Amino acid sequence: MIQPTVFDGPHQLGVAIARTVVDGILRAAAEGRSFLLGCPGGRTGRPVYAAIAQLVSREVVPISNLVIIMMDEYLTRHGDDQRLILADPDAHYSCRRFGSHEILDVLNAGLPEADRVPNNSLWVPDPASPEGYDDAIEAAGGIDLFLLASGASDGHVAFCGPGSDRYGKTSVVKLAETTRIDNLSTFPLFTSVDEVPTHGVTVGLGTISDLSKSVILVAHGEEKRETVRWVRGATAYDASWPATIIQGCRQADFYVDRAAIGGNSD
Repeated sequence: MIQPTVFDGPHQLGVAIARTVVDGILRAAAEGRSFLLGCPGGRTGRPVYAAIAQLVSREVVPISNLVIIMMDEYLTRHGDDQRLILADPDAHYSCRRFGSHEILDVLNAGLPEADRVPNNSLWVPDPASPEGYDDAIEAAGGIDLFLLASGASDGHVAFCGPGSDRYGKTSVVKLAETTRIDNLSTFPLFTSVDEVPTHGVTVGLGTISDLSKSVILVAHGEEKRETVRWVRGATAYDASWPATIIQGCRQADFYVDRAAIGGNSD
C-alpha cells in the first residue's frame, strides 16, 4: 500500500513538488534532453504550477527543455456528420486553454524569453489519431513525472472513469456522468451538467503506468477525503476508483494536505 505524505496545505505541497520538478528539469538539461511533465487541468495542479513558477523565477532556472503533456481535452460535435473535434481552445473549459494560460503563461512569466517553455512544447492528444500520442511520448523517452489528480466523487484520472481498463491507451471516450458532475466544480462557468461535453480524448491508465518514470497523485481539500480512503486501502488497481492506478506505477508518491487526510490520519 502507498501511504500519503502529508503537508499543512496546498502551498506547502506545491513547493515540495516544485523542487522535484525543477531538479528534474536541470538534470535533463545537463543530459541534453527534454523533461516531460504530465499535467492535469483544473484546481488540483494550480498550487503546483504557482510554486514551480516562483522557484524558477527566483533561481532564474531555464525551462526551455520542459514539455507539458496535457492529460486530456473535451470534444464537441461538428458538421452535418456530428463528428467529434477538439473543443474551441478559447472555451472556458478547454484543457488547451488551461495549459496555455494557467501553466505556460504562469511558468514563463518571470523568465527571459530564451529561458521560457516554447508554445509548441504544450502537447494535447489528437482525437483523429489518439494512438499517436502514446507513440510520441514513447519516442520522446517517456514522461519523467506525471502529476495525477483524482475526481472527488468517482476517482477518475484524466477522463478515465470507473471501470476503465488498467492497460488502456490514449483514446476517445464517453465521459462518465459522475465525471461530468465533478467538472462543474473544475470549470465553474458551467451552469449545469447539460453544458459539460459528453466526450473527450484522454490518456489511458496504461499510458500513465507504462510511459511514466514516476508519478505523484495530488489531493488537497476536504472534498478529496474519499480519494485518500480509497488509495490508502488499495493494494492493486481497483477499477471502481481509477486513481488507484498509482499502485501499478513504477515510482509512485501520494501527496495530500491535512484537509484531505481528515479522519483518514490513523
